[in-house]
Amino acid sequence: MKRKDFIILFWVSLATTLIFFFLSTEEKNLENFSLTLLISAMYSFVIGIGNGLINDFLNKKMPWSEATTKRAVLSIVSILIANFILVYFCNYINFVIIQKEATAEMFFSGKYNFTNWFMINVALLISAFLHAKGFMEELKKNTKKEVVEQKLIAKSANAQFESLKNQLDPHFLFNSLNVLSSLIDENPNQAQKFTASMSKIYRYVLEQKDKELVTVEEEIEFAKTYCELLKTRFEDSVDFEFIVEKEDLRKFVVPLSLQLLLENCIKHNFATSSKPLLIKVFSENNTLCIENNLQARELIKESAGIGLANIVQRYALLTKENVFIEKSEDYFKVKLPILLGKPKIVFEKIEDGDKAYKKAKKRVEEIKGFYSNLISYCIVIPFLIFINLTTNSRNHWFWFPLLGWGIGVATHAFQVFGVGESWQEKKIREIMNKNRDNGKI
Repeated sequence: MKRKDFIILFWVSLATTLIFFFLSTEEKNLENFSLTLLISAMYSFVIGIGNGLINDFLNKKMPWSEATTKRAVLSIVSILIANFILVYFCNYINFVIIQKEATAEMFFSGKYNFTNWFMINVALLISAFLHAKGFMEELKKNTKKEVVEQKLIAKSANAQFESLKNQLDPHFLFNSLNVLSSLIDENPNQAQKFTASMSKIYRYVLEQKDKELVTVEEEIEFAKTYCELLKTRFEDSVDFEFIVEKEDLRKFVVPLSLQLLLENCIKHNFATSSKPLLIKVFSENNTLCIENNLQARELIKESAGIGLANIVQRYALLTKENVFIEKSEDYFKVKLPILLGKPKIVFEKIEDGDKAYKKAKKRVEEIKGFYSNLISYCIVIPFLIFINLTTNSRNHWFWFPLLGWGIGVATHAFQVFGVGESWQEKKIREIMNKNRDNGKI
């Protein structure tokens, strides 16, 4: 327990002392005030510290966030047992030792059963409040922590995605200038055409690099334009073939992915007029395939690996679909997933975190409702019993609200802590997982 808890218990003791001293004490003197304060402090600190220690122990061994239902059941059982013992202990100290109103035999004979029972209900009220307060504080802390974590993940993913996209500018420019440098020496006229075409293509790069996804049609058109640049340099040494289904043109791929893969084909393979490099771009089973006949060249300088790695990472940030790579003695193929829409899996984690927070908040409201019901029960029922026994002790009508309302509280507990919609959802999920494992779904 914390220091503030002891301060609260002190103020509770003082408030209780003032109430009993001015309403119940006939002789209002310092001695009676001190005695009332001693008794009130005993009840407040023994019951308060006892329940606080139990709550702290359960928080360490079984936090609310890890096993809510088990923790709720264990809390109810523990506070019933603990408060029964604590109240009997305090009443024995009060009536037998401090006030000396009864002997030990009289106390356990049943004369003080009503007093004990009444005090137990008051103690249960305090315990229910402490456990409900502990639950709400922990759940609020955990849900806020989860939302913060989700937002940090999403921000990190956004930053990573932006970093990957920003690699495209220098990467494209560097490779294009290398090609242009070669053409200046080999064919100045072609170099001029290449420069004009490169400006158009680079405009597309600047337009598309900030997008998460582009249509297959846009990417194909850009790839064809880029292939014309490559043909300018390699002429008959490189051939290109585009076969894409019409229904796939309106679907989506990562922008500039084809351009990066086409660069890889040229970079890692030699091409001559006698042994031309054939690059095919075609759609197959919801994938966009880029395939070339394998004519691997020996690279003097090790590749930086920006192209293919960039594509793989950007797909990983946007979808669960994987980029597949196939390699044999004759060909090298990369399969890019064709997406039906514009998924934003990572970027929706902020919204998911907000939904999780709203769901947790709703859960808190449900449990607050249960504890409010339980607290009301613990307050009203003892009051009704007191009224019944003081006005008409022969006719015990208090059993009707005690049992009727008690059944309602028990039903409410089952609904909140497992035997309600949450239980049904768990059971449905369990059956679906079982059927999925057996191959029925």
